[in-house]
Amino acid sequence: MKKIVIVESPSKTKTISKYLGSDYEVLSSKGHIRDLATSGKFGLGIDVDDSFQPSYIPLKDKKTTIKELKAATKGNEVYLASDPDREGEAISWHLMDELGLKDYKRVVFNEITKPALLSAFETPREIDMDLVKSQETRRMLDRIIGFRLSKLMQSKTDGKSAGRVQSVALKLIVDREREIEAFKEEEYWTIKGIFPDFEALLDKYQGKEVKIPGKVDADKIIESLSKTFNIDSVTQKVKNKKGVMPFTTSTLQQACINILNFGSSKTMRIAQKLYEGVDLGTETVGLISYMRTDSTRLSGVFVDESKDYILKNFGKEYVGSVKVSKKNDNVQDAHEAIRPTSIMRTPESVKKFLTLEEYKVYSIIYARALASLMSDAKVNATTIILENNGYTFKANGSVLIFDGYLKVYGAYSKSEDVILPDLSEYKSKVLISDDIVGEQHFTKPPARYTEASLIKEMESLGIGRPSTYAKTMDTLKLRNYCVLEDKKFVPTEVGFEITDKLQECFSDIINVKYTAEMETDLDKIAEEKYDNIKVLRDFYNKFEPLVEDAFKTMEKKAPVETGENCPECGNPLVIRKGKYGEFVACSNYPECKYIKPTERQSFATCPKCGEGEIVAKKTKRGKVFYGCDNYPKCNYALWDEPTGAICSECGLLIVKKGNKEYCPNCTGGKKEDND
Repeated sequence: MKKIVIVESPSKTKTISKYLGSDYEVLSSKGHIRDLATSGKFGLGIDVDDSFQPSYIPLKDKKTTIKELKAATKGNEVYLASDPDREGEAISWHLMDELGLKDYKRVVFNEITKPALLSAFETPREIDMDLVKSQETRRMLDRIIGFRLSKLMQSKTDGKSAGRVQSVALKLIVDREREIEAFKEEEYWTIKGIFPDFEALLDKYQGKEVKIPGKVDADKIIESLSKTFNIDSVTQKVKNKKGVMPFTTSTLQQACINILNFGSSKTMRIAQKLYEGVDLGTETVGLISYMRTDSTRLSGVFVDESKDYILKNFGKEYVGSVKVSKKNDNVQDAHEAIRPTSIMRTPESVKKFLTLEEYKVYSIIYARALASLMSDAKVNATTIILENNGYTFKANGSVLIFDGYLKVYGAYSKSEDVILPDLSEYKSKVLISDDIVGEQHFTKPPARYTEASLIKEMESLGIGRPSTYAKTMDTLKLRNYCVLEDKKFVPTEVGFEITDKLQECFSDIINVKYTAEMETDLDKIAEEKYDNIKVLRDFYNKFEPLVEDAFKTMEKKAPVETGENCPECGNPLVIRKGKYGEFVACSNYPECKYIKPTERQSFATCPKCGEGEIVAKKTKRGKVFYGCDNYPKCNYALWDEPTGAICSECGLLIVKKGNKEYCPNCTGGKKEDND
């Protein structure tokens, strides 16, 4: 009898085979092997009238894989070793069910190293059906919401899809854009005293906060001041600069976006490779622990190993304690934080076996995990308070006096010394300023979301899960609901339209609170505290009547008139959207089939589909943008005018804004001629 091990990814099989030896044959399911059918009521693949029974069918591209796995497992001992999360648990259950396994063992491991593998195979368990039910409920909720709302949006708007998480994320972006549009800037001024070694900012007048609305007020205050300042106080205090927590999926993505300029999808692809195994010449080993996690817990073995490493390499004053985060109700704490599988595998020691991008991601994971177990840094914080005719001016500074965790994480941390002169023993107690100046400022609207800040916001609000963040970002861009402008999300006209239509009929469901509560319900199912069928039934009974009503009452978007009349029948001409993009035609179609010939400037061949041309278009609000005329087949779009050149890094178009030429998709590319 053979021992058959089934994992998800083919790239894991080689690594795991070496650890387990010749008694085991390691095969791959290549991810999910089946999914919900598209039959039955509304094509949901779910019998909503019979306890929400799902109907599963093999994925088209997995039929051969299933056949091979059935042959390999027949009569043999089987170990199901898919990933250690709810999705992985569900994959194991689908394998067990589809392959007809009567005798199987479920093994889970958080890292692909020999000790972790051997330990997992010594302590197998049954499939956790509560985790399976939680994943299955999530899948069915996503199918019901996605299918029903997408069908509605396709019939009433220019949008193509809607979803449980993506539509709430889109609403965040649209709401922020409307805050920006409604924002009215206000003028304000600041006043500072300039001294040879530092500057001090006006803080208060007679103990009260000073607000300076305009130049007249600023000039009046400056006129009342002399260049002689009295030293009121000098305070020096040693403060701890708190260390960092080890990475979760969310914080890893944020750090890689902000520091390495890697998008969330790219970060996860690289992390997946580091987790699954890297050939180091003498061995193939997973360099990091499982990368889809919202836990900051570290294993005791790793903590002890790392503390010894810190003691030997940096000294006892650098050894810190294990940091404990504030408990998040939704954290799956059976997982660990993302960490190196061994602190002894330093980035430099494995650099020659990694690509540059893999090395960068491994380096930041290694540094973050090690830094989380090091002592706090210490700074000498200085505050100088100066007095001048009833006005107080303040200057703050800090100097790093002990680097602590920054010894290894300083390269990724934005902190600079601000040195102030030591005035504590200054005998005259008076300073003479070089100048006193006023500076004009204007209040700024809230910033648009970047990919990093949107992920952070979604996590803080309890929307989605670690495995969904990158996919949500990609979907918003793929559907052309948002475009990236200077690395910030800007909603398109379709994005506004989809959000408004959903809020018109589904404001009680497509919102932050309801979506977060649904995540909590899924967690309760995983903990065997909630009945999954009741959760589905309660949701469906609320949701489906709203959908049916929306199909009846929601107005279909009317075509935009061009202001011209049809030369054949006299009815207004309108802008329509077809298979190959926008065109102008008669509003009296199908009675009149007139289509206006188009003459449009082509800025470049579309780099995304290679078929369409990039042409100027207008939103309903009249804002010009540049998009592929192969829309909706291709939704590539830009806000700034393309130059015709392409980016050497990502292969997309360089654009120009004023005198500046740049790539709106990445910041690493240089301008190249497009042949």
